[in-house]
Amino acid sequence: MSLQAPEFFTELCLPFHDHAIVGNTYYAAPVPGTPLRLRIDFTRTIHADTYGGLRVAVVHPDRGEIDAVALSFVDHGTFHRRDEANHTRPNTKQYGTFDTHHHPDRPPWDGAVTSGLRDAIEQYTAVWFPGAWAASAPKRAAGRTSRRTPPPPTAPAGARTR
Repeated sequence: MSLQAPEFFTELCLPFHDHAIVGNTYYAAPVPGTPLRLRIDFTRTIHADTYGGLRVAVVHPDRGEIDAVALSFVDHGTFHRRDEANHTRPNTKQYGTFDTHHHPDRPPWDGAVTSGLRDAIEQYTAVWFPGAWAASAPKRAAGRTSRRTPPPPTAPAGARTR
């Protein structure tokens, strides 16, 4: 069965205008006019037809893969809500993964929350493609509530002052 990769990558809301999805792989040129490309694949697990995350790589057309990072669904909370609702226990085949065996009316990654993955991809691409995310991304709307960060203490906690 299909992984429905175009729909998954659409759900990620990646901001790169110059991109293509070939099979189950996302390719992008985050900075036009440079040779470096971004490639994102689904990572397999030890179980057949089961996927546990994404592999994000920077690729040069002549030198091949320059760098890569694996982003697991577990580490980024992608299926935390689904697994909690279904009482899926950690260290089982279904925990934090999806497989190609699913309900025909739903994508195999049904229940995924992709914001953690998106944030990780944004951080990774900021290293290799500085400014590309901001140049491509639409401005995010401000949240309903603003949060103030308290200022750091002037003296270390527990330190004596005279």
